[in-house]
Amino acid sequence: MTTSTAPSEAAVPLARNRAFGLLWLGEGVSVVGNATTSALLPLLAVTELDAGPAWMGLITAAAWLPWLLIGLPVGAWVDRLPARPVMIAANLAAAVSLASVPVTFALGVLTLVQITVVALVGGVCTVFFRTAYQVFLPEVVPAGQLESANARLFGTESAANVAGPGLGGLLAQWLTAALGLALDALTFLWSAVCLWRIRPARAAAPQAGPAEPLVARIREGVDLVRRDRYLPWFVGMGGASNFGLTGYGALLVLFLVRDLGLTEAGVGAVLALAGAGGVVGAVVAPFLSARLGSGRASTVLLVLSGPTALLVGAGLPGWGAAISGAGGFLVGLCVVSGNVIRNAWRLRYVPAGLRGRVMTVMQVVNFGTMPVAGVAAGWLGGVLGVRETILLMAAVHCLATWSILVSPLARLRELPPGPLGG
Repeated sequence: MTTSTAPSEAAVPLARNRAFGLLWLGEGVSVVGNATTSALLPLLAVTELDAGPAWMGLITAAAWLPWLLIGLPVGAWVDRLPARPVMIAANLAAAVSLASVPVTFALGVLTLVQITVVALVGGVCTVFFRTAYQVFLPEVVPAGQLESANARLFGTESAANVAGPGLGGLLAQWLTAALGLALDALTFLWSAVCLWRIRPARAAAPQAGPAEPLVARIREGVDLVRRDRYLPWFVGMGGASNFGLTGYGALLVLFLVRDLGLTEAGVGAVLALAGAGGVVGAVVAPFLSARLGSGRASTVLLVLSGPTALLVGAGLPGWGAAISGAGGFLVGLCVVSGNVIRNAWRLRYVPAGLRGRVMTVMQVVNFGTMPVAGVAAGWLGGVLGVRETILLMAAVHCLATWSILVSPLARLRELPPGPLGG
């Protein structure tokens, strides 16, 4: 057992927690780059390579496919690996992948196939990073501060989502979308440096005894989620909701450019509104959780996030594009606020030695529907039309979030204290 001369964990505020400060700083810069790329990559595909609905759906699917292919084994591996080196390696690989785009664009050999591969590599890096991140955060933040830490991290991510898409649109208009992606590669390098400088106050204890077979560790995580009374509801609802959100998101840039006639800067402004809603959501999440209770606040936010998504597909050319922006703002507010509350709860509910496996089982379902949604949206966009597909996918998200009303969580003021398997 290690000892420390630092003040007690509970007494050290987040503002004085150096490890959390480095994590926050590194991720703050990185998510700005990510948010910029969320506008630049599809803009590059649409404006420079004339991508249609099918390609837009395929690019979106590639970004999320790794959760289906490697999500479960990664969760089992990360539970037995030091989380920080995994996160650093993921950042470095993502930087190299993104840097390839401006190089091939300058040489005149960039293709939609390469953009799809870059999205796939980025997805692989995200699987490793996000899985390790769930394990790493409790190493730098005490349990009593997890909700506040999550609020700050989600708030920073949402703030980046305000600046990032708008910045991406301006970069595409002033320079090129490809050059903007070079900046994102640098942000991943910055994040890697910040992580390298972190020295966690409470490193996770290695699992004792011989390593279990990989399949056995995966099965344990699946069984723990399947047998729990509450987690399967969040898993199923999250998977269906993400199917709808990803489906309309895959076609959103195409819709804004071709149906609403927006410029690159206009696209960035509409996308930025969704990030602004996320900022507000992250700020109010701790207040809502304390005022209403974590369970009741989560349910209210889920119910409200459903119908607001329908506004995204109701936008019109000109000033009518504000309808889509308003819908994105409200969806961002409700979704981010709910995620802050539920993510803090999951980190308390799931024991430390099982977090990688349990979180990844949930994420495999939650994120595993996304590549299917991308392909489906691309096909439906060509058959039904882009606007019609966006409205259909928004309706799927709405029905998914309303399923919380028939779950055992619907009447809980507070989410269950756990622990899972206890």
